[in-house]
Amino acid sequence: LCVLLNSCWCFRKKTAADSAWKHATRVSFAQMFTHLKHALPSLVGVGAKKVTERRAIARCVVKLPPKVWHALREETNPKGPVLATATVAGVSGAKKTSELVPLCHQIPLEDCLIRFDLQDPVLSVECEAVAHAKTGVEMEALSGCSSAALCVYDMCKGIDNDILITDLRLVKKTGGKSDIVRD
Repeated sequence: LCVLLNSCWCFRKKTAADSAWKHATRVSFAQMFTHLKHALPSLVGVGAKKVTERRAIARCVVKLPPKVWHALREETNPKGPVLATATVAGVSGAKKTSELVPLCHQIPLEDCLIRFDLQDPVLSVECEAVAHAKTGVEMEALSGCSSAALCVYDMCKGIDNDILITDLRLVKKTGGKSDIVRD
């Protein structure tokens, strides 16, 4: 595979020096992925980066069957308080990201907020992670969001296991080389 993908075309957005909207550049396979050195996985060096406030927000959707929707709305789940438990699971998942994602730096989070928006028939889950660090907290926000959603699934599967977790995505990132805002 590495021989086949030894080089490929990479498209990047227009810069001041470019005359075309997109500029094609031939790059090696290892150059395209920051976690590859000599075609082997490795931790990205962040020693030369400055410590800045890093903030990221991730969101996903949990599609609920009617029985589960009703149980969440009325707080009648036999396993206990679903959203309170999912909040703890989300914060824990964000804090343990480097244990789950092998090449992710350990980042001491300063804040982690889990938010829910329950609108029939879906539950929107959002995780915001904050730290002063040399690298971003996108993975922590994504991990926290998915952990909270998985906890909801686990606690509600006894009512009806036709629950669907979808659209996990990063919606905002600030504090690094580039900011991202999506919706």
